[in-house]
Amino acid sequence: MPIRKLREFLDSHHIKYFVFSHSPAYTAQEIAESAHVSGKEMLKTVMVTIDAEMAMVLLPASRKLDFDKLRTLCGSDEVALAEELEFSDIFPESEIGAMPPFGNLYGMAVYADEVLDEDVDIAFNAGTHNELLRMSWVDYKRLVNPVLADITIPS
Repeated sequence: MPIRKLREFLDSHHIKYFVFSHSPAYTAQEIAESAHVSGKEMLKTVMVTIDAEMAMVLLPASRKLDFDKLRTLCGSDEVALAEELEFSDIFPESEIGAMPPFGNLYGMAVYADEVLDEDVDIAFNAGTHNELLRMSWVDYKRLVNPVLADITIPS
């Protein structure tokens, strides 16, 4: 979803947001540093497969996904990190690893760590490795309705 489509979606829901550019960065922590965003507010999008179904997991850049917690939450033994080739076709307009965290628009489940509920604003890749979008966490939850749970551990 290029930034234009993402903006149209957010505008159609009357969401306030900011888009800003930063020097190219590829890890969530690098992006947070480059864009001067706290690691707690910077989201990282992790693609996983749950029982062979693609799903999106959101967590702060300052934390790591705990696969055991996600397995327990989903009631599945088959939870694994997805390979880029498995999901690159799903997000053809986005650079690999820079897709915005709107899995609901692609018919996939979205899980988010409950620690994000402590945030006022969140920032995330807007389809490229040099553009971020910042918006209210409350607005994001209203649009995406992610499953919130304790699914991370400190990095």
